[in-house]
Amino acid sequence: MKYLNRILFFAAIITVVVAGCKKVADLPFYNEGTVVALTASKTTLMPMPADSTKDVVTFSWTDPNYATDSKTVRYLLEIDSVGGQFGTKVTKELAGERTASIKGSELNNILLNYGFTPGTSSELEVRVISSYANNNEQFKSNIIKLTVTPYTDPSAFVTSKIFVAGSLATATDNALTFSWTPSFKGYSGVVTYSIQYDSLTKNFANAQNIPVGATIYSLPMTIGQINANALDVGIKGTTSGKVQYRLKAVTALGAVAYSNPVNVTVKAYVSIINMYLVGSVNGWDINAPLQLVSDKGPGRNNKVYYTYVKLDANSEFKFAQKIGDWGSAYGNTGTSGAGYSTDYNQGGNFSSTTAGVYRLTIDISNKMVYVQQKQVGVVGNMQGWNPAAPNAGGYVSRDKFLIVTNSNGTDEFKFHDGTAWDNGTPDKARWWGKGTVAGTLDNDGQGANLVASTSPRTRAIWDGSDPQQVKYELSPASEMRLVGDGMNKPGVNDWDPPSSPQMTYSGNGVWTITIALKAGKDLKFLAGNAWGAFDYEDSGAGVGTGTRNIKWTGGDNFKTPATAGTYTVTLDEHNQTMSIN
Repeated sequence: MKYLNRILFFAAIITVVVAGCKKVADLPFYNEGTVVALTASKTTLMPMPADSTKDVVTFSWTDPNYATDSKTVRYLLEIDSVGGQFGTKVTKELAGERTASIKGSELNNILLNYGFTPGTSSELEVRVISSYANNNEQFKSNIIKLTVTPYTDPSAFVTSKIFVAGSLATATDNALTFSWTPSFKGYSGVVTYSIQYDSLTKNFANAQNIPVGATIYSLPMTIGQINANALDVGIKGTTSGKVQYRLKAVTALGAVAYSNPVNVTVKAYVSIINMYLVGSVNGWDINAPLQLVSDKGPGRNNKVYYTYVKLDANSEFKFAQKIGDWGSAYGNTGTSGAGYSTDYNQGGNFSSTTAGVYRLTIDISNKMVYVQQKQVGVVGNMQGWNPAAPNAGGYVSRDKFLIVTNSNGTDEFKFHDGTAWDNGTPDKARWWGKGTVAGTLDNDGQGANLVASTSPRTRAIWDGSDPQQVKYELSPASEMRLVGDGMNKPGVNDWDPPSSPQMTYSGNGVWTITIALKAGKDLKFLAGNAWGAFDYEDSGAGVGTGTRNIKWTGGDNFKTPATAGTYTVTLDEHNQTMSIN
């Protein structure tokens, strides 16, 4: 009996063990995961503006079968141009989802940022990388190629008026304002705008351009400017006709978009007479001469013109009244008093003596030309009202000067280019006060004094780039900061003006700082402790140490040297340069 009980006991144990082994065998087995298979709902995509908010392609992929909750699996959808090898990829990250859709505007912005041309097909590569949430066990899917065509994303372009009429007396009055929405919305690069115009019947076949710039979304125009546009497209003085305008937008990578056209009816008046300079300063190209500033002083309108330009020694030049027409040129017919006698379609070239900044003046009513070394500065309370000792500024470019001057917030001054308060004849001094329109200057000092912006310094800009209306800008020059991600200094945050170090002003528009710099990073100059203050960018493509040109009209950041270390950074506003040494 005992023997039988033992047999039954061992049989029971064996049964339990066998049953237990069977239970273990039934548990699921998890491996390290598998490569996902990627598919796309479409492989040829031609989205249109109407598709901007719609899903234009959906990507799906299989389950990688990781030993984890599928909701925690990490997926990276990667998109790159063909040949990019995912080095410049655009990435979408998802958790647990095995589909991803791209909307039309999102896809279009990707294509534009790769530099693809609207209306022209190109190729993209797409893949998915799966992994655990901690990035372990990454698997790359198959690569899908997409044939894609970006669309243009133009601005909506409007005008405040559709009819303009005026006269010489109202030429500087506002005629209308063009305004527009941004083009290429979502594009991360710079978009540059210009306004094109042509006759209504030409469909922009002979379009002429009005440069505008980047990040600008409106442009006021004077009656004189609109009248000049009308004359350009063949509308005769005293008659009416339609000028057609549109906005052209160009990305930094070359994509172009044109807005809707708008039509403006213009009742033209007799032409304003323009005058141009041609010679060694522009390669003697009579088809692209340099327009002179029209002197609006009493009795001088349509008679006297001038320009400030930097010339080499023995530079030669002439004046011309019409673009592309040598027959309209004025030449040198001899010397007379302080200037040269001149006449229409007669005489040889005029010339400079030594290198320098010159004011070139032509008086067509008296047939005289004056070639004088002059440049614009400021005269006023900050250093005394003696024009023989002005605070001379820096020559920025033709017909543009910048002056950094000591001041307090109540100092009055005028812009001035002579040695005496004498403007009786065109060869004498010129000075400018405040114009009747904000930001403009009067002619020959008829307006009120200007007032310095702040203490201890003011930045004053004289701008004659609009030949029909000289303008000015004033801004505080109390500080200059070095801003960017290229400084290795405790407490300085990347691109943070309030924590950025201030430079030391050493006079005559020069600022310096000695500071440790990181290698291959970015810097810019900011005249304040918050964005929106006057700033400077790189005017060229300089990298490393040495001297580079600067500009304040938008551009790339300055690059730090390839080797980290302590450097002296110098900003020279009067000479419009910076250096890292």
